Amino acid sequence: MENLITWYKDKDLEIYFDHKPLVIIRVITPEMPAIDKKAIAKYPFQNIHRFNVTLVDLKKDKKYEFPIFKGFCYDGASIPRLFWRIIGSNTDPRFLIASLIHDVLCINHNYVDNDRNFSSKVFRALLREAGVSKVKAQAMYLAVDNYQRFCGWGSEKQS
Repeated sequence: MENLITWYKDKDLEIYFDHKPLVIIRVITPEMPAIDKKAIAKYPFQNIHRFNVTLVDLKKDKKYEFPIFKGFCYDGASIPRLFWRIIGSNTDPRFLIASLIHDVLCINHNYVDNDRNFSSKVFRALLREAGVSKVKAQAMYLAVDNYQRFCGWGSEKQS
């Protein structure tokens, strides 16, 4: 893919970006209104420039392209505090790009033709590419995929 950064590639999946993703942690300051403090506490991470994502599902021979907009705020990896010692906290830098892309896909199911399983595989691939161990990436993949299934993503209601 011309002029794209190859972020991940294997026999089943390819992930490309047109620019390197860059995420910041938003900071709460004393003079902020309470509503802003609450928003930052809920969504502490922010994408700081627009970039395009290309995902290729080689098994289905499908290509998906979509933007990640500048200013998109998200909560990072939604890991319950109970599991932070085992998995890591939501602020772990290895989780930030994977959770950014995955959160965008959770909001915009249509970006991947409502394919929950493919979205979860993208999440796992991005975790592995960031240096997360196979065991942790698999545990996070299973947790995310089962949570999405529980919430109804991929059911007939969501089609």
